[in-house]
Amino acid sequence: MEAKRNHQLILWLIIAALLATVAIPVFLGQPTDVKTIPYSEFQKLAAEGKLTDIVVGSTQITGRFKEPADKNVPRFATNRVDPALARALTKDKLAFSGESSSWLFSSALGWLIPAVLFVGLWMFLIRPMTGQGTGGFTAVGKSKAKIYAEKDIETTFADVAGVDEAKDELKEIVSFLKDPLSYGRLGARVPKGVLLVGPPGTGKTLLARAVAGEAGVAFFSISGSEFVELFVGVGAARVRDLFERAREHAPAIVFIDELDALGRARGSGLPGGASDEKEQTLNQVLSEMDGFDPSVGIVLLAATNRPEILDPALLRAGRFDRQVLVDRPDKKGRIEILKVHLKKVRAASDVPVEEVAAMTPGFTGADLANLVNEAAILATRRAGEEIILDDFTRAIERIVAGLEKRNRLLNPHERDVVAHHEMGHALVAMSLPRVDPVQKVSIIPRGIAALGYTIQRPLEDRFLMDRTELMNRMTVLLGGRAAESLTFEEVSTGAADDLAKATEIARGMVVRFGMDETLGQVTYEPEAAPFLGAPGGADWRPRHYADVTAAAIDSAMRGLIDAAFRKAVAILTANHALLNEAAKELVAKETFFADDLRAIAEKVSRPGACDIAPVGIAAFTPAA
Repeated sequence: MEAKRNHQLILWLIIAALLATVAIPVFLGQPTDVKTIPYSEFQKLAAEGKLTDIVVGSTQITGRFKEPADKNVPRFATNRVDPALARALTKDKLAFSGESSSWLFSSALGWLIPAVLFVGLWMFLIRPMTGQGTGGFTAVGKSKAKIYAEKDIETTFADVAGVDEAKDELKEIVSFLKDPLSYGRLGARVPKGVLLVGPPGTGKTLLARAVAGEAGVAFFSISGSEFVELFVGVGAARVRDLFERAREHAPAIVFIDELDALGRARGSGLPGGASDEKEQTLNQVLSEMDGFDPSVGIVLLAATNRPEILDPALLRAGRFDRQVLVDRPDKKGRIEILKVHLKKVRAASDVPVEEVAAMTPGFTGADLANLVNEAAILATRRAGEEIILDDFTRAIERIVAGLEKRNRLLNPHERDVVAHHEMGHALVAMSLPRVDPVQKVSIIPRGIAALGYTIQRPLEDRFLMDRTELMNRMTVLLGGRAAESLTFEEVSTGAADDLAKATEIARGMVVRFGMDETLGQVTYEPEAAPFLGAPGGADWRPRHYADVTAAAIDSAMRGLIDAAFRKAVAILTANHALLNEAAKELVAKETFFADDLRAIAEKVSRPGACDIAPVGIAAFTPAA
C-alpha cells in the first residue's frame, strides 16, 4: 500500500509540474504596457508622425506612441499585413488588421515539449539510476527476494506427497509460527534455521512453500545466486535488507534456494576477487542468523543438493539447527505422488497406479510430474479420450531410453546383430531365478545412440546388494556381448555401454565394497559421485596405494568381469537354438512385449541358477 501511495504522489507531482509549466508563461509572459492596434490605424498614425521607435518583425510591428493617450500604456503592437494588400485596402479607406497568431498555443507548445522530454528522460534513465525503479546504482543493495503475502500462497501439505518424514519434521515449524506462546511453554525454542537436503527434483522448494501456506505467514523467496553481483559489498547489503524486511513482516519465513551458491566453504578460492565478495556475503548471513531472535516469528529455510560443500559455520548448532532429508520417494511415496498429479489430468479410472509406481524406481517427484505430462501428451497425440496404462509405459520408455528413431535405418546385418545382442540380455535374465521379469525387448533405435534396448520391470525398491547380486548384474550386462561372440565371427562396438557399466560395478566391488578376498576388507577409493548430485565426478582422483596394489586391483577387476562373461556364455550356449530362433523373430516383429517374452521364458533352460538384481534398461549402443 505504501508503495502504491508513493507512485500516486509522484504521478500527481508530474501533472502539477506540467500544468505549472504551461500556466506560468500564460500569466507572466503577456506584457501589460502594450496596446494592440489594427494595422490600418498603425498606417494612419505612422503617416501622421505620431509613432516612434518602430521595430518591424516577421509577424509583428512594435513601437512607442509619441503622445500616448494613456500614460500607463506607452507602447503599441500590431500584426503585419502584406504591403501590397495593405495598399489596396487603404485606397478603399477600409479598417483592417492582421490575424493574430495563437500565442497561447505556441507558447504552451514551446514549454510543453521540453517538459515532456525531461519527464521521459527522468522516467527511463535518471529514475532507474537513482534506485527509485527496479535495479539501479543505488538499488543494488536492495534484496531481490520475492515476497508472497499469506493469502497469496495456496500450497499446503496436502499438495506434497511421498515425503512424510520431512513433512512431520516441518509441522513443528508450522505449530510455532501459528502459536509461538503455547509452543514454548516448556522452554523449547524453534530452530533458527532448517536446511532441506536432497537430490534435485524431490520437492524441497514445494515443501518450503507448503510450510508458509500452512502457517499463513509472509514468505520471502530468493536464490543464493541473487545475492552477489558486480559491485563489492552488494551481497552483504542485500542480506541485511532481506532480514530487515523479514522483521517488518514478522511472523515470516525466509527461504534461500540453492544455498550452496552462497554458502560454499570459505578458504577454497584464491585471495581477492569474487571469492572475497562471496565470503563477505556468507559472513553477513552468519551474523544475521546470530543476531535475530526466533521468538519474533522469523524462520530461515534453505535448500541444497550439495551439503558436502557448505561451510561448517552454517551447519553448527544455533544456525541451521535442523537438517531435513528430502530423499527420492519409495514405491509407496511414488504412488502418493502419482495420485496427486493424476488429479490434474483426465486419466482412465482403471489405470493401475501401483504398477506405474513399480516401473519408476529412482524417479523423483519432478520426474513423476514429467511422466504424467508425457503420458497426457502421448494420449493427446493418439486422439484418445483419456490416459491409459499404455501411455504411461510409452512415456517411461521415452524418458528413460529416449525418443524412438524409426527413420534411423539399419542394414540387415546390423539388425541381426542388434537382435542377437538384445536377446542375449533377455535370455540371461530369464535363466536366473528371482530376477525382475523382462518387460520389453526392441530393436527400434532410441535416443542418440541406442540401437536397441531391453527393459526389466523391478519388483521392489532395493537398497542393499550382496556379492552374488552384483555378479549377476554384470552377467546380464555382458549377455549381449556373449550372444554376439557365440553367433558372429567378430563382436561389434554395440556393447560399449554395457562394458562401461560392468567395469564400474567390478571396480566398486574391488576398491569400495571390499568384496575381493585377495585385497581384503579395505576401501581404496572414496565415492566418486557428489553426495546428492548426479553421478559422475572427476575422472582424475589421487591414488593412495602402491603400484603393486594397483596391479592387484586391475587383476581382480578382470577376474570378476571374466567370471561374469563366462557365466553368460554358458547360459547362452545351453540356449543357443532358442537365441537364434528368438532373434530371427525379433527382426521380423521389431518389438517383443510381455506376452511374447513369457512364451520365450517357458523354453529357457536354466543351468547354474543364482540370484540377480534389477538391471533396468540394457541398451545396444555403438561406441562413439
